Formats: sequence, C-alpha cells, structure tokens
Amino acid sequence: MASTAPDPIRGSVDEHGRLVRADPPLARLQEAAGSRLGAVLAVPQLSDIARLARQLGVTLSRPALAATDSADLDLWVRAEPLADRVELAIESWIERPARGARWPLADLADPPSTSATPAFTTDAELRLLTLTPAAATLLAATAAEALGQPLTGLLDLRPDPDGSLPLLTAVALRREFTGQRAAIRSSGAELLVAGEPRLSPDGGFAGLQCQLSSRDSPPVETATASFDALLREPLDVIVDEAERIADKAEGPLRSDYAAYATDIAGAARHLLEVLQAMGQEAATSGRPERIDLAELALEAAGLVQAQASEAGVTLDIDGVPTLSTLGQPRQVTQILVNLIGNAIRHSPASGVVRITSEAGAMASVTVADQGPGVAPADAERIFERFEQVEPQGVGAGLGLAISRRLAQQMGGNISLESKAGEGARFTLSLPLA
Repeated sequence: MASTAPDPIRGSVDEHGRLVRADPPLARLQEAAGSRLGAVLAVPQLSDIARLARQLGVTLSRPALAATDSADLDLWVRAEPLADRVELAIESWIERPARGARWPLADLADPPSTSATPAFTTDAELRLLTLTPAAATLLAATAAEALGQPLTGLLDLRPDPDGSLPLLTAVALRREFTGQRAAIRSSGAELLVAGEPRLSPDGGFAGLQCQLSSRDSPPVETATASFDALLREPLDVIVDEAERIADKAEGPLRSDYAAYATDIAGAARHLLEVLQAMGQEAATSGRPERIDLAELALEAAGLVQAQASEAGVTLDIDGVPTLSTLGQPRQVTQILVNLIGNAIRHSPASGVVRITSEAGAMASVTVADQGPGVAPADAERIFERFEQVEPQGVGAGLGLAISRRLAQQMGGNISLESKAGEGARFTLSLPLA
C-alpha cells in the first residue's frame, strides 16, 4: 500500500465533462477507463465529484474508488469549480493489488453474442438505422418500412417482473444488456433482445446495436436467485472493507474518514437485508399481502439517503407511524424509491423533500418537492412510456410509467398535483387492509 506521488495529481474538467488537462497518472487512468485526454472523464466517481461540485458551486473533498488492470485505487479528491471548468486535485492516491472476480461469472449462462453483425441498429432516439434481412423477416417488416421508425413501433418491450427494462437500463448506464423480453407487434410472437450502446466520439449515447433471439427466457425464480447471489457477495466485500477502514486496521486515520467508512458499512448491511427480503418474496406468490406502507416509505427513504446527501437535499418524513395496506413489498419499495429519487433530482440545493403517510379512503404516501413543478400539459404525458419533461438525455423516461402500472396492478394508483414553478406532489395510493 503506497501513494504514487507526494504532491497532488491534478486535472481540469471542462463544462461539458471532458478531461482537458491531466497529470500523467490521471491521464493514464483515463486511458485505462477506455477514454482519452480531451474526451469525457470516464472514471465514474471522479466524474460524479466534478459534476456535483459544478452543480453546487462549492469546493468538495471526497473519497473515490477506481481501478486499473493491475491495481485497485483509493483516492481522496478535491474538486474546485471555476467559471468554465472544475479543477481536480487528487491529494491521496493509494494503490492496492487488484482483487480477483468477486462473483461466479462462470456459473452464468452465456449471453447472446453481440459481436456479430447486429440484427438492427438505432440512433440516439431509438429509431431504426439498419435492419438485416433476417431480422426484417422475423419482425414481418421490410427495411424500407422499418428504417426511421421507432423501435417500439415494431417491438413491444416487456418489463421484467420487478418492472425494469434491461434495454433502458443499458441506455442509462451505457452498458451491455441481455434478456430484454419483447413481443413482435404484428404477430405477438415473443423473443429476446441483447445488445450494447453505441457511443459518439465525445462519449455520449448515439444509439444501440442489438441481436434478436427466439430462445425462451429463464424462469423468474432462477433469474432472481442469480441476481441476488451476484449482489450479496460484493456487498459482503464492501461491508468487510468498510469495517476494516472504520476500525483503523491499517493504521491511523482521520476521524471523518472513519465515519465515512462506518456509513458505507451501514448502508451495505441495509442493502443486504433488502436483498434477503426480496429473495424471500420471490419464493412466494405475487398476490397482494398485508404490508405497512409507512414503514416501506421509511425504508425507501433510507435507500436514497446517500443520493439526497450528495444533492444537499433534506428528506422530511411525516404522517402516521403505521399504515396497513395491501400490496407487494418489493414493488411498493421500488415505486417509492423512484418517486423520492425523482423528487431529489428536481429539488434545489438545500431543498426539502417531504414524505407524508396518510390514511383516508385509501392508504397513501405523498412525495412533495420544491422543484420547478410540472406544467398542466405535461401532467399526464409524463406517465406515458418514453415521455419525460426533462431535457433530452436526462433519465430514461420509464420510471413513472412503470411505477403507475405496478400501482394499478395492486389496486392502487399514482396521482400528481403540480403547477409550473411550484413543485410537484406525487401520491401513491393503495387499498387499506
């Protein structure tokens, strides 16, 4: 364990998120992440710190993790926003031997290959750019008819049981995906889509390149068990490492660093408990059961507390302490995390997001923010798939659509009260138990 340099390692990130200047170690780290000097900063945690400093307009000092092919890096980063850039100073650069694989990738089924000629490609707005003859035959469409049309004009994308769509997750996270269920609109035949994002020279999203498969998807129980197993092992590692840091097992450490490590260990333990609950739920039927909506609201707030802290937003939880209702705990938690996360994202720095549990004709949780609000013309449109009122490229546009569908499947709904400039109030309502 050794610092690579006694002096800070410096770099500059411009207003577009590009690393325009960097000392050699940072430049090499940018290249190891698959980018280059002058392109978008590709080290995720460094990019997040720079973006947050720019948004808040204050100097930040934060820990960060990164990795190369041969080492894991523990960094302490100072980000100072200036008029047209953010100046980075990596004040601590500690290298550790790279860990091996943290989960059993060899046990997973091989995903459909995306290295062959793509069955189809799309532009950044998911309109078809190319379509192979074989794919056109499978989709019962000619290339002349299909090119330029939205992908969803030919395929009905089907969410996973938890409401997520792998394709849209891949768009948001810029990563490969497999197992996206879809149905051909002209015939109803089901298939699977696998693919990866296409990136523009500056690292932005430029579209998708995908393959199609008619293979049956794995049973829900198997997929859930594999996903839970994949997450539990790295979370165990996070807990162990964070506790070692908090206990100062490797020598003296500043008290605030140790406090950060304690918070990390606590959050990871909480996620492990959520995973355990999710695994138990996956083994039961999907029928609604008696749940405490107020307790789940508190749990959802805990899951996004780190996001709120990063944004400088306070979560204010109020209302009845218990609220018995009928629903599915995992889906209700997902809905509330989505609503609270949206409220945090749209709230100003130092703003407050209020989460209120109430009992009336139905059980309800209302999430109110102090953001710009939603214009009347957009109030219903934002509940439609692929619709959003944020600037293009911000968010996937699917969270509210899926959340409302899940609520309606449980006998409830999601409603919106808002005026432009006056914040928004999203209310999840479910039947009383």
